[in-house]
Amino acid sequence: MELVIEHLEKHFEKKQVLKDVSYRFEEGKIYALLGRNGAGKTTLFNCLNRDMKNDGGEFYIVEGNEQRKTKTEDIGYVLSTPTVPEFLTGREFLKFFIDINREHIEDLKSIDEYFEMMNIEEEDRDKLLNGYSHGMKNKMQMLINVIAKPKILLLDEPLTSLDVVAAEEMQRMLKSWKKEQIIIFSTHIMELALSLCDEIVILNGGKLFQVERGEEVAEEFRQKIIKLLQEDGHVSDI
Repeated sequence: MELVIEHLEKHFEKKQVLKDVSYRFEEGKIYALLGRNGAGKTTLFNCLNRDMKNDGGEFYIVEGNEQRKTKTEDIGYVLSTPTVPEFLTGREFLKFFIDINREHIEDLKSIDEYFEMMNIEEEDRDKLLNGYSHGMKNKMQMLINVIAKPKILLLDEPLTSLDVVAAEEMQRMLKSWKKEQIIIFSTHIMELALSLCDEIVILNGGKLFQVERGEEVAEEFRQKIIKLLQEDGHVSDI
């Protein structure tokens, strides 16, 4: 399976954020999406999730010889600022999500089994979500994607609010999930991108570029990425 993006464009009034984004993302890999503030990473995710209409270009899924448009259930999106129904308890939220998505869920488990997968304590499971910390709400966002198992998982800075132990657990989970998914991971943390991700892509000047890794040692590769991020709207010789 591949997610193919061809000449995607998006502008806001006179500002063009995405100018000509083209890329092929492959199943079984975690991609780090790097870019400076305002480069358009969240805009790209919003277009792929169809929360925002693109102004040009297209994107689609390729499976074998079949090419088709993405469906709602194909894409999971974990926002940097968690959005959960705070008037529900954690248990009520999971039950509601399972009930409305039951026909798309494979290998359905009990709600408590899902809580245990994310190490959410028993005393927290029946609390209102408005009493959850930022990190706990982020765990709940991740958990519904564990349940849904979308083909494409978009992660917008999902680990920044987690404590060290939870972040390590999440990284192990992501590595185990990638076999049957395409995971695109937006982050500002270079070390996380280098340790977790299989490929590094840079959004710069409204275009997307892959950073090819040669025989550089880790620090040389890191400096190469930083140099490319500092380029003024143009990346070449990658």
